[in-house]
Amino acid sequence: MMSTGSASPRSRSERRSSSPSAPGSARSSSTSSKGSVRSTRAAASASCTQSTTKPSRFRPARMASDAASLGVRLTDADAGRLLALLEELARWNRSYNLTGIRTLGAMVTHHLLDSLAIHPDLEGTRIADVGTGAGFPGLPLAVANPARHFTLIDSTAKKIRFVSHAAETLGLANVTALQARVETMHPAVAFDTVVARAIAPLPKLLAQVRGLVAAHSRLLAMKGRWPEKELEALPSSWRLVGSRELTVPRLGEARCVLVLALAVD
Repeated sequence: MMSTGSASPRSRSERRSSSPSAPGSARSSSTSSKGSVRSTRAAASASCTQSTTKPSRFRPARMASDAASLGVRLTDADAGRLLALLEELARWNRSYNLTGIRTLGAMVTHHLLDSLAIHPDLEGTRIADVGTGAGFPGLPLAVANPARHFTLIDSTAKKIRFVSHAAETLGLANVTALQARVETMHPAVAFDTVVARAIAPLPKLLAQVRGLVAAHSRLLAMKGRWPEKELEALPSSWRLVGSRELTVPRLGEARCVLVLALAVD
């Protein structure tokens, strides 16, 4: 490092003469040094990518084991697709801010495993995921249920673009991504199951999904803590037909699912 103080002509000359490099070598040395720095940075970047993309604790076998504890049978290939989904989400998230969850570990627990936890509660073959956001719980459930068709609905264009991209990337022919406001939808055929993950208080949610359901339909409302006050305000046109606490591996947060249906006179 050069001193910030003044140097005599003699001392500068001595410093120049002490270097054995040939003319032009200073430029070569600088270029070499910069190249070395670039190489080091590139190596560090590659190392960082390798260490955060698929750490050993999130190998497909571990993912399949965690899913099995939720009653979901995944092949290693299916588990690998779920981890690939998170890689795509992390890549898009850098530009589009699709989710506030950034670390791979939190994505596994809060997105993948949390989504798969309601797998045993699905009924029928036509499933709607309302307010899907970046595709949760719909995309993980679609991977685990290839014989069911999932319509993932959200009003935000960038989120539906990601869902469509992810479904194509993962080869999910059983997924339809739909940009729409759910309260305006009235499909000709009602869905068998509608899932909603913490998108609105129950009274508002029930009003929003009314056009999607019929007497045979079930609504799975995913919640955190037991929503006592929301249930007290349950409209008379709906009834609670089931509920259970969800234990998601390594999540450490309260989760429950409410199963609701239209009240039939």
